[in-house]
Amino acid sequence: MGKLDGKVAIITGGAMGNGLGVAKVYLKYGADIAIFDYADGLIDTVEKLKEQYPDRTVLGYKLDIRDKERVLAAVDDVYDKLKHIDVLVNNAGVVRLVPFEEMSDEDRDFQFDINIKGTWNVTKACLPYMKKNSSGSIVNLSSVTGPRVADPGESAYATTKGAIMAFSKALGVELAPLNIRSNAILPGYILTPMVQGLGVASNPDNPKEALDTIARAIPMKRMGTIEELGELAAFLGSDESTYLTGHEFVIDGGSTLPETMVVGK
Repeated sequence: MGKLDGKVAIITGGAMGNGLGVAKVYLKYGADIAIFDYADGLIDTVEKLKEQYPDRTVLGYKLDIRDKERVLAAVDDVYDKLKHIDVLVNNAGVVRLVPFEEMSDEDRDFQFDINIKGTWNVTKACLPYMKKNSSGSIVNLSSVTGPRVADPGESAYATTKGAIMAFSKALGVELAPLNIRSNAILPGYILTPMVQGLGVASNPDNPKEALDTIARAIPMKRMGTIEELGELAAFLGSDESTYLTGHEFVIDGGSTLPETMVVGK
């Protein structure tokens, strides 16, 4: 028996990165899943997951979570096919590193609209079905960036992730009487395509060296894996965490602990 047996989960941004890690772990523990993503690799991801977990249902919906009507239709379809929605993992997110004074309104709104409004759209679409079950778990991907730390160029991204943390707390208290939980995961450096892109942006000639430098500054001397993040998301989506709501869970290898940054050898 897996900790997620019988549960149906919607995972946004599940075609790659942290969302893919969540999808893999959820399937491992017995959940049926639906992935919402607009990445071209969505279909390939869904087919590979079906091959790896032939006894589980894996649905894929190619959509932009900024499109409220498309989101509503997809959530309705998941419910029609799988008969309930137990867990929502709001993982989809984007980042554009631009100094504050140079950031265009377009770059700002691109991040605000996906990271905040998109999360809002999917959550609002799922809530009526969780209420039908008188239970549910919402797992929001915030970040240590914003609630804990920030680097130059991250003003818009940090703002969105701080908002997601606040959103998680507000939902936690509002939905508690309905037996619906809301918690946030705050990842540090997890080795995802987004983080690899930051390496390229910071050192185009040697992105590996940029990532290695970051890893040396983490107390555990490495970046996390998408599966490690998936394990935390599985705990929060399972009945093992039924007395937890409105909380934040940092997974960062200790990167936010040092008072003074010292890069190890």
